[in-house]
Amino acid sequence: MFGRFERMVAGRYLRARRGERFASIIAVFSLIGIALGVATLIIVMSVMNGFKADLMGRILGLHGDLTVYGYGRPIEAYQNDVEAIRQVRGVTSVIPMAQGTVLVEAGRYSTGAEVQGVSQQSLKDWKALSSGIIAGSIERFTGDDAVAIGTTLADRAGLTVGSPITLLSPDGQATPFGTMPRVKTYHVAAIFDANWNDYNSNIVLVPLPAAQKFLMLGNAVSLIQVSTSDPTNVQPTTKAISERLDDPRLHVLDWTQSANGFLGAVNVEQNVMFLILTLIILVAAFNVISSLIMMVKDKTRDIAVLRTLGASRGAIMRIFLMCGAFVGVTGTLLGSALGIAFSLNIERIRQWLQSLTGTNLFNPEVYFLERLPAKLVWSQVGEVIAMSLVLSLLATLYPSWRAARTDPIEALRHE
Repeated sequence: MFGRFERMVAGRYLRARRGERFASIIAVFSLIGIALGVATLIIVMSVMNGFKADLMGRILGLHGDLTVYGYGRPIEAYQNDVEAIRQVRGVTSVIPMAQGTVLVEAGRYSTGAEVQGVSQQSLKDWKALSSGIIAGSIERFTGDDAVAIGTTLADRAGLTVGSPITLLSPDGQATPFGTMPRVKTYHVAAIFDANWNDYNSNIVLVPLPAAQKFLMLGNAVSLIQVSTSDPTNVQPTTKAISERLDDPRLHVLDWTQSANGFLGAVNVEQNVMFLILTLIILVAAFNVISSLIMMVKDKTRDIAVLRTLGASRGAIMRIFLMCGAFVGVTGTLLGSALGIAFSLNIERIRQWLQSLTGTNLFNPEVYFLERLPAKLVWSQVGEVIAMSLVLSLLATLYPSWRAARTDPIEALRHE
């Protein structure tokens, strides 16, 4: 497609000589602009993908793929429902749970929290938490006075394994002086790290029988948390569980209903960021147009001489297409390499910048997650590269066409 003569002339034009450097400087800045635009787009999209994957993993890992509720009431005789749910194909874990809002006191520290009552075996099967035990053990999570708390709550309250912690429930016994809140002191049996700051700071796990007693639920539970083998296709399992239970007093809610709005907002933000950052590449493509137009103007006499010596209009057009394509392809490849390398090492870079500046660049209390996530989707990277190449090549068409349309007689008339 491109002959040796055309490649030679294009290479000569890209190597600016004295007095011809201005257009080449613009071309260099265009190359840098394309590289930075591609790198930024790859980095931002990988971070957004990482946020989405981590948040979805945490939501499903800590809250289950679907949940069975009672309509405004606890679930009585839940053992039968648990066994019925376990018989459904695709169900991997069933955790009956008691829930309630409490006030936590430890020394002078106090905060609101949520009590979650689970059995010792359920906690062992709950991999999102059992795999994150950093102090104590699940074996100590038994009896009437044991609790497991998150690492953030433990740090704020100054608690360690064995430390006392007091829970106050607003639901209490009615007395002549009004309703008296229920108060009970427990001891920390285990400390976990769920890799989610909101969970680490606001959840107190209590053995199920003790939680039922403290929350005055009797033998009932607040909900049944269910995990499945295929969270991305949870609707058939949700329907099968509803049909198996066949109880109008129970409601089955899967993650696509409870968290779909949140994940949908992340998708919208991801698409908007992609559109905004694409404009950076578009601006760099316009710089390619301006640099090529200036190059064509500077090389008008050369074009006229080449046309006089027998070069065709197609050859002239291909020469300037190669000049513009070199800027676009080189900028795209450099930007892709930079973006991929940055995305693969983004957490190390964050930690290095934090140690260098002494500031917290990723506050887990704000962003919910404990680390800066990044996930490269190679098909998405390919789309970014293809889009950059197409925009860069389209930017070369008009200046190259103008160069090919140059009339050698008019160009040499005043020389």
